[in-house]
Amino acid sequence: MIQRIPPKSGVAFILRKGQRLTVTDPEGEQVSDLVAYNLDDRKEVISSGRSLDYAGRMFLTTGDVLYSNRSRDMLKIVKDEVGRHDFTLTPCSKDTFRKLYNEADPQGGCQENLEAALSEYGIGPDDIPIAFNIFMHVAMDPETGKISVLPPLSKAGQSIVLEACMDLVIGMTSCSAGESNNFVYKPIDYQIGSGVA
Repeated sequence: MIQRIPPKSGVAFILRKGQRLTVTDPEGEQVSDLVAYNLDDRKEVISSGRSLDYAGRMFLTTGDVLYSNRSRDMLKIVKDEVGRHDFTLTPCSKDTFRKLYNEADPQGGCQENLEAALSEYGIGPDDIPIAFNIFMHVAMDPETGKISVLPPLSKAGQSIVLEACMDLVIGMTSCSAGESNNFVYKPIDYQIGSGVA
């Protein structure tokens, strides 16, 4: 059954080993921040550094593995219709909106939405790592290192499929940062299925 994450919100759920998580951008140009934790030991968490290091590149896609901080397989990308995601930037937050976008009294972002969704699993604010930012389009100038957040390349209905390599707690959002979704805040859909293709 397809579940919908409304704009500017988040969810958390259990994904069992072998199950597949399909994340779909129903309207196009929207981002979903995804974090993952070992269900049996929440100190084992998805790791941007390990994953990018072992892949040897910045952009992960079909066939790549998302590793934990203990270098164990957490999720494998088994299908990817977009091919451009970010694994470097932290979830947007009230502080992001204050410091980067000069908002005087900002509402919460993906950080706060993940905190709320993951609290029932005993996961606190300081336990939220760099997320795998599905569909997020981040570019970097090779000379200066300047980072630019551009509109996602995802079109309406495109998706990515990840298979769980262990029992996991998953947190996901429908991103609240205008810079990430071309200032049109939209939902994200997801579906959990078996590992059978």
